[in-house]
Amino acid sequence: MSDRFGMKPDEMMKMLAEFRLPAMPDLEGLAQAQRRNLEALSAANRVALEGAQAVARRHMEIMQASMAEMTDAMRAMAGNESPQARAARQAELLKAAYEKAVANMKEVADLIQNSNAEALGLLNKRFAEAMDEVKSLVAKGAGK
Repeated sequence: MSDRFGMKPDEMMKMLAEFRLPAMPDLEGLAQAQRRNLEALSAANRVALEGAQAVARRHMEIMQASMAEMTDAMRAMAGNESPQARAARQAELLKAAYEKAVANMKEVADLIQNSNAEALGLLNKRFAEAMDEVKSLVAKGAGK
């Protein structure tokens, strides 16, 4: 007598007897690996937050300095200069403001890039460690 899959009961029992489940993974090792994953994620988040705070602080400093410089420039423009001298001074102030703005943007971009690189470095390091751990767990499971 065969079942609907075309196997006789004794063939099916023999197949089931030979069937082996994969070795049970090291649950403690998995728990520790997960804990290290969470610690790495937490560290990366902390680095990203500190970077964002540094960027915000620096941005505020730049804004305060810009406002002070703009106030000084407005006072300087209130003098009794000739129209030509005033136009030359305005062009000079505009050029200086533009150069400073570009330098400030580069500084802020560098802060962001460095913060992101540090956070990503932490995650990449943990990912590489996790892959090594997976290989080790698989090797232990295959050896059983």
